[in-house]
Amino acid sequence: MLSDADYPGNASGARRAKKRNSGEPPGDGQTLRSSGRQINVRVKRTNNPPPGQSKRKATDTEEEDDQSEKKYRKCEKAGCSATYPVCFASASERCAKNGYTSRWYHLSCGEHFCNECFDHYYRSHKDGYETFAAWKKVWTSNGKSEPSLKAFMADQQLPYWVQCTKPDCRKWRQLTKEIQLTSSLAATYRCGMKFNNIKTEGPDQCSQPEDLRVVEVTDSWWHSMLILPPLFKESPASPFLAAYYPDCVGMSPTSCFSSAFIQLDFAFCSVPGLCPYFQPFYQPNECGKALCVRPDMMELDELYEFPEFSRDPTMYLALRNLILASWHRNCKEVLTSQKCALHIIVRGLVRVRCVQEMDRVLHFMTRKGLINTGVLMVKRPLLPERYRSVVVLEARERIGGRVWDDTRLGVTVGQGAQIVNGCVNNPIALMCEQMSIKMHKLGERCDLFQEGGQVTDPAFDKRMDFHFNAILDVVSEWRKDKSQNQDTPLGEKVQEVKKNFLQESGIQFSELEEKVLQFHLSNLEYACGSTLDQVSARSWDHNEFFAQFSGDHTLLTKGYSVLLHKLAEGLDIRTKCQVQSIDYSGDLVKVTSSNGSQWTAQKVLVTVPLTLLQKNMIQFNPPLPERKLKAIHSLGAGIIEKIALQFPHRFWDGKIQGADYFGHIPPSPDKRGMFSVFYDMDPQGKQAVLMSVITGDAVPAVREMEDKEVVDECMKVLRELFKEQEVPDPVNFFVTHWSKDSWSQMSYSFVKTGGSGEAYDILAEDVQGKVFFAGEATNRHFPQTVTGAYLSGVREASKMAAM
Repeated sequence: MLSDADYPGNASGARRAKKRNSGEPPGDGQTLRSSGRQINVRVKRTNNPPPGQSKRKATDTEEEDDQSEKKYRKCEKAGCSATYPVCFASASERCAKNGYTSRWYHLSCGEHFCNECFDHYYRSHKDGYETFAAWKKVWTSNGKSEPSLKAFMADQQLPYWVQCTKPDCRKWRQLTKEIQLTSSLAATYRCGMKFNNIKTEGPDQCSQPEDLRVVEVTDSWWHSMLILPPLFKESPASPFLAAYYPDCVGMSPTSCFSSAFIQLDFAFCSVPGLCPYFQPFYQPNECGKALCVRPDMMELDELYEFPEFSRDPTMYLALRNLILASWHRNCKEVLTSQKCALHIIVRGLVRVRCVQEMDRVLHFMTRKGLINTGVLMVKRPLLPERYRSVVVLEARERIGGRVWDDTRLGVTVGQGAQIVNGCVNNPIALMCEQMSIKMHKLGERCDLFQEGGQVTDPAFDKRMDFHFNAILDVVSEWRKDKSQNQDTPLGEKVQEVKKNFLQESGIQFSELEEKVLQFHLSNLEYACGSTLDQVSARSWDHNEFFAQFSGDHTLLTKGYSVLLHKLAEGLDIRTKCQVQSIDYSGDLVKVTSSNGSQWTAQKVLVTVPLTLLQKNMIQFNPPLPERKLKAIHSLGAGIIEKIALQFPHRFWDGKIQGADYFGHIPPSPDKRGMFSVFYDMDPQGKQAVLMSVITGDAVPAVREMEDKEVVDECMKVLRELFKEQEVPDPVNFFVTHWSKDSWSQMSYSFVKTGGSGEAYDILAEDVQGKVFFAGEATNRHFPQTVTGAYLSGVREASKMAAM
């Protein structure tokens, strides 16, 4: 609240006038300036001499000082550099302009308004009050912050600043009050630009000097002198954040968002034309979505990078939210600070500072892989030259590692990964959007077929699925107070919980119920990539404690290779280059291949599968730290195999009725994991290709079998599942052998009994800032996935660039 002393004409002002008259009066007709008004003071002449010459001199000096004080008044804000403030508002007829006022109101160093203009809007009997009241109504309806007169001045009265677009000028100019800044104006503005058909006369306007206040804005201390944070108008983030108070996310409450452009959902705000998998911001009361940020809060790494915004993060949030929204609106082009600056619509000199800070924020977000990422074609490197010299050493004859697409069967079938688990904010979905690749959404329907051809009643399956998840819930409760030393194999724990449940409840599972339970256990082994007797009961789903990718599960019908080859464009990749040793004992790291070739580098990124580290396939000098070696061996190297069969026709269509996959209930526990799920690899229904997986104890059972033998076993199963019809022999097939692959020897990692998820973090730690590690087994949040492997590479690239 402001007291009466804040306004001219009050008791305080009267006391000042009385004090001036108590001294020696000014000469006849002398003009005094007070509160913006000219006052003529006539005094009576006298011929009486003064009491003493010294007294007259003292009085004259005092009067001159008093007159000087009345000509101007400094800003009362401690630290403000404005010795002679100027009122930017010019709203009142009595505006002090650059003269005297009883009080200057500080918005920033270089932007003030006088007490007379304050009164013009604040006092109910003044002309500007209705304007302020109308603004206040809108502000309080939409916003959360105080609708103060200073906020009104910053939001409605400060002039806009815009930068000349001529490359050889780039000077900042202040627009007149009646000109509204738009992104199109910012994109085309040049010094001396004509407005409203008014011609600019005189010399080249770019030659005119820049306002001296602009230089101050770039100083580090200037931001701390801001009274109010910047709130953007018409930000690209507006449609994403309609559920938030605008002023809590860096936007002005008076910036109107047309409801035609916003469609609110209970889960998220969808923006027309935007990929539905792009949801970069949490909505209120929402949580648990990967790669999602709170638009009203800074993340820990952001606070570490920008500590100056820790007390008031509004400017940073406004810039970050604008950048994220702009990137997701168009992820097919490089987002630059110049493009973003056009959308910074905010009044006052603070716009100069925001444009300056934009470059830092955008560089940080690029380095973190939040924007300007994926398969984006970059004409000009985004990072400094010292980060651009990269050589990739690949042991195989091809790129991709455990991603290997096979097209011999008429459609693309991934011998390794091909499914995207959770597409919302998934970088794989981003790359597909950038390349205009459509993913096939996998349906939820999965009929369970019994050997003999019967289709299991869905209600029956649902009941057993409930029991299965209840068993896992009990395991979750058990582990809450258990240390690593108290860990036990997941398989043993599941059987123990099941046995206790049956004894305590008196329920007895039927033979079919037992078989359906075995199907669900085989799915669990598929997820872990291992038999359950090796998996930690305490940490088998450790990553579920972190936000995971949500939304649709999809099939990459064109395979991952399309994305990988796009990512590889322009890179220096040396294939058939098997690394034998990495020596980081000196200032530079020396890498030696099996044929004797050597390379030296400042930093080396190791991305080999976990098995190769466990088997010391690469010699490190000095040896890796004991802590890292322990972590390497506390993780397991999971194995699953695949089989794909091409048939002369789609014999399964009539039975599965358009489903993307169907399940095979094992006839006995020892057959668990042998072709448990079959996927239809052509959603278009033109090609006849089925793919199945081999998991758990079935993996070693087929390891020494010939491919034809594995195919025969699979055909026996299919003929049992479709016993009511004739199943033709396959015309082509393949069987994977990842366990025998020299440069993989695994599919994906899991936590072994006695281990913990922390091992992933330890494995990701760099050694001496010279040797770095990436891959799915280094990503605690998203292990076992292509997405996790990709993000681990982005993470390490960011670490290297930061160093």
